[in-house]
Amino acid sequence: MKRTFFALALIAAAAMAFGQGTIKIGATWPLADITGKQGSMAAQQAVDEINKAGGVLGRQLELIVIDDELKADKGAAAIEKLVTVDNVDVIIGGMASGVALGQVPAMKKYGKVVVSTGAASYKVEEALGKDADWYFHLHPWDYNQGASYVQGWDEIQKKYPNIKIKKIFLAYEEGAFGKASWDATKTLFGAGNRYVIDGASFKSAALGGGDYGSMLEAAKMFKPDLFLWAGYDADALPMLEQAKAMKFSPGIYLGAPPGWPVGFGTSRLSENVMLYGMWAPSINNVSPISKKFYDGFVAKYKAEPATYFAPLSYSAVYIVADAIKRAGSTDTAALIKALEATKYESPLGQTITFTPGNIIKHQGVKNQKILQWQMGRQEVIWPFESATAKPVYPFPKWK
Repeated sequence: MKRTFFALALIAAAAMAFGQGTIKIGATWPLADITGKQGSMAAQQAVDEINKAGGVLGRQLELIVIDDELKADKGAAAIEKLVTVDNVDVIIGGMASGVALGQVPAMKKYGKVVVSTGAASYKVEEALGKDADWYFHLHPWDYNQGASYVQGWDEIQKKYPNIKIKKIFLAYEEGAFGKASWDATKTLFGAGNRYVIDGASFKSAALGGGDYGSMLEAAKMFKPDLFLWAGYDADALPMLEQAKAMKFSPGIYLGAPPGWPVGFGTSRLSENVMLYGMWAPSINNVSPISKKFYDGFVAKYKAEPATYFAPLSYSAVYIVADAIKRAGSTDTAALIKALEATKYESPLGQTITFTPGNIIKHQGVKNQKILQWQMGRQEVIWPFESATAKPVYPFPKWK
């Protein structure tokens, strides 16, 4: 009888241990977009690396990804499923602000810890409110980005006096991301009448658009020193093709999509296009952690990471895993406390910590970089301490 009882006790203990199972990380990204595709790939890379090293608290990590299709209703349904059906322990990911706005009500309802890799619009922060202690935002808000751009262009013009900017034209996609970018640009660059600002909206090719004619005509008539577009990777090449056809060549041609198409740098149209971003492969030259991420991604997928959402999503998994380890569990209160103490040396070339934003308590990265496509590579132009090349100016006239 004692032997039978002991055997049953062992079976019960084993069942309890097995019942803990994996630590489930749920994620949503737009998988047809380069940001979501490579973001999910990089997150899986991080999960595999951590599991190979023994996991966390003796348990393996499991990544469950749902495609939000760049649609708010799909994104909201994904949060519902991840929490109620998949029973995830924590949620990461995200890209589009419009999708995030649709997800906020479900996130608030369940209060699961969220480590967000996307959503730049201040409208998302307003929707979250000041009591969303469970929300940790890695991506800069639009006002963070705008402030860093103003600083960057001020410093670039001071260092390179031949670069002169007075008139700025912003072409923005008609969704939440684009409209928030327009609001931030007017506020930050228009202050004090230092710059003359104009702009026009367009329907992104990622959402069924692709005709930029009227927007480009308005930009050409404005004659900007700096032309900036805020849209998605699907807009990058067709917009350049239409700009070339119209012989529109501003002093600076700059794009600010969350990610660029794979192989964009191989196009002759890409040369000397500038961009805003958080990472580029050239950062491997100044950051061993960036090189480790990059080499691991290429070895696993036989492709180069083409968007900063790849190292950002990779970072999200490592930040979550480290916090769970320090918390000793996936308990929400303990995990929040551990995440608040995060000091993660990231492949972005900077250490990620969480400090207050304008509204939320846990804002991660607060700046972007200014880069330029040169000879098929993204080179860092600013900040100067991370620079890998000097700017090529002006953007060449179309032939």
